[in-house]
Amino acid sequence: MIRSLIPLVLLAGPALAEEVPANGGEIRALLSEVTLTYEAAVQTFYASGRTLYDDGQPSWGYWEVRGDQYCSQWPPQAGWACYDVLHDPTAPGRITFLGESGTRYPGQVTE
Repeated sequence: MIRSLIPLVLLAGPALAEEVPANGGEIRALLSEVTLTYEAAVQTFYASGRTLYDDGQPSWGYWEVRGDQYCSQWPPQAGWACYDVLHDPTAPGRITFLGESGTRYPGQVTE
């Protein structure tokens, strides 16, 4: 029995999207004066440190960068919650917040 060897040909295709962590300066640049659209909400980040989250009920909070994390605080709670920020340099405008538990909150910059 003769066996033929069939060469394996790998076709070049588009690179898969790769999210990378943003550092503190990148987080400021990615979020300041930007509006993100999530699956069921919209959030605007003002340079003043205020943020407006609207999922049908507007809610005002505060945001800041601490080290290499985005942190937010929503009155009347006094505590701050911090998240890593991931972005894809090949897909500008796509930003994902990554919670301590591993929960992902993807958003898209609204034009």
